[in-house]
Amino acid sequence: MSTEPQPVATNMKKHRKPLWFAIVLVVGWLMASSITGPLFGQLSTVQKNDNSKFLPSSAETEKFNAAAAAFSSGANKSLPELVLFVGDASAAKVGAANAFLQTLKGQPLVDKIGQAIPQVSAKIGDFLDPNSPLVAFPSKDGKAILASVPFNADQTGLNLSNKKPALPAVTDAIRFYSAKFAMTNGFTSHVTGIAAILADLFGAFGSLDSSLLLTTGSVVAVILIIVYRSPVLWILPLFSAGIALSFAGAVIYELAKHNIIALDGASQGILSVLVLGAATDYALLLIARYREELHHEQSRVDAMRKAWRGTVEPIVASGSTVAISLLLLLLASLSNNRGLGPVGAIGIACAVITIMTLLPALLVLCGRWIFWPRIPHFGTEDEKLLGLWSRIGNATARKPRQYWAATGLLLVVLAGFASTLHASGISTAQSFTKVPDSVKAQNLSLKYFSGGEGQPTQIWTTEADQSAVTAKLLTIKGITTVVPSTDGPMSTAPKVVNGHVILNATLVATPDSNEAKNLIPIIRAAVHSVDSASLVGGTSAVYYDTAKAATRDQHVIFPVVLIVIAIILGLLLRSVIASLMLLVTVVLSYLATLGVCSLVFHHLFHFAGEDSGFPLFAFIFLVALGIDYNIFLMTRVREESKKLGTRAGMTKGVTVTGGVITSAGVVLAATFTVLGILPLVFLAEIGFSVAFGVLLDTLIVRSILVPAVVHQFGSKIWWPSKIED
Repeated sequence: MSTEPQPVATNMKKHRKPLWFAIVLVVGWLMASSITGPLFGQLSTVQKNDNSKFLPSSAETEKFNAAAAAFSSGANKSLPELVLFVGDASAAKVGAANAFLQTLKGQPLVDKIGQAIPQVSAKIGDFLDPNSPLVAFPSKDGKAILASVPFNADQTGLNLSNKKPALPAVTDAIRFYSAKFAMTNGFTSHVTGIAAILADLFGAFGSLDSSLLLTTGSVVAVILIIVYRSPVLWILPLFSAGIALSFAGAVIYELAKHNIIALDGASQGILSVLVLGAATDYALLLIARYREELHHEQSRVDAMRKAWRGTVEPIVASGSTVAISLLLLLLASLSNNRGLGPVGAIGIACAVITIMTLLPALLVLCGRWIFWPRIPHFGTEDEKLLGLWSRIGNATARKPRQYWAATGLLLVVLAGFASTLHASGISTAQSFTKVPDSVKAQNLSLKYFSGGEGQPTQIWTTEADQSAVTAKLLTIKGITTVVPSTDGPMSTAPKVVNGHVILNATLVATPDSNEAKNLIPIIRAAVHSVDSASLVGGTSAVYYDTAKAATRDQHVIFPVVLIVIAIILGLLLRSVIASLMLLVTVVLSYLATLGVCSLVFHHLFHFAGEDSGFPLFAFIFLVALGIDYNIFLMTRVREESKKLGTRAGMTKGVTVTGGVITSAGVVLAATFTVLGILPLVFLAEIGFSVAFGVLLDTLIVRSILVPAVVHQFGSKIWWPSKIED
């Protein structure tokens, strides 16, 4: 007589309540998704990609902005965009360029080819700084004209009436009208400056709603089909992960819409891959345990009940570790670092909730056939107990010292290259993996103008100290001119407000370059030696203060994250030694990943350097996600150790979790690799580092190093708990 369970109808009396509960859960989630789905689709409309407001109020740049607000030039309100006209810069042509600029404010917004934008009636002037003049001036060699079109910084993060970001649209319109003027006056035109570069940066996020999500989903689907070798099973975890993402997106949409949290393009991109990757990981763990229990339980309801109880603790602990680590970004002084914290934490929480409710209900309702053609029958042997991971588990048990010594040495060697990382920051122009027009134009403008032309470093000082400060500044190599701000282009007298003036120092280097950034402490030291109350601001100062704040954030957040994770591990494993061992291995894995990243970024990808926020984000993701896999492993090892002893429990734990944890690592690595399709260096760096780090952790640290160390320690690993060998 077959031991295969009877059809659902036969067991309905015993399991009617759980089956009805599963039906209610699925219907409830489907009804909720009809609401959350449309809200997720609008998520990009609540993005705030305003790079003018991310420094802490204690930064000197922000103090300068507050002081400069009293000046009509409103240094804190102006974000320069520059139009470069290459051609004969005669007096008549300069006059024509200035006349053209005065008409620009009244021009309606159009797309790149001059077509009107549907549902948009705004004009270019609606987004420009009303207190800053639009002026054009020739190069010294008379071969080019540079026109300044200053944006109102408060308007750059707004959306148009069609819910598209304003800055890229206004920049496209300026490019069209400038090209039209250039064509009729014998010029070629290019648009650059910080505003144009930021516009291209924001425009790079335009594919978040389509290509990024589609690519991520496709990658996960392919991996799940390979893992399960089933034409249908992969649909359930991927569907559940998609529901989790729409759930998270809806929550974040409402919070961002009401200004409770901040969302930018980078956070939204990371949210998509983080939720899909994490939700799929949790699904893999649940399904693997469910499949295992189906070999031991005649009823699929009983099998799911045992699987759920066996996985809820590690999944909740894992999700809590990642979510809390992300929330600790709220300790950051940079607002763009803080913004990812709640966004990512909400995404992880939604992933845990969805996978632990919707997916079990779907699996129970579908029955065993969902695993076809490898259906787990009651009473049959689990094939996982005889495969590759059984051999790996036994190998580390036989020679633990050789394995932990070899893998530990490998990680230490790789970690040594972490010191070669150049994480002092990269310029906005260096932030693209594909060079946009604004960056090409900036490089071209250096042939005719100083790099800081039209985007000076600004100094707020007293009228009495103006001459002395100017003299000090002109002694600094890298500064070409220092002139005071005036009431307008026709005025020569310095503008004085409450006994203070603003000096504009033009640098040789482009304002967002490392050369310009490195001049800021020298400029501040010189200025403060004359007047300690003077303040230095401008684009280069923003980059310098950002790098300082990023370093401060790392020093504050790193130790707090490690302490919190250690506490969570201690509570979960009831062991001090095991918790410290896991923490050390994950930190070592993080440092090894940084070493590999340094080699790859500099010698293979040829990036100019690393974003100043890269070490912090890499740390949060790699340490939190790396601990995830160790939690999955060690909770099962503890469970088995109580029955079999520590060393046998370790071998059994590696055997039964090896395949699913490795599969989960591959899924997460693949999803983060997808970030590379966006043409942004920062996301490409995060994507590669997390992908490589996760694979290093799952294939080396969790599979070999941790088991070998546990075999070396034996039951002592559980101290102060007492579990026999």
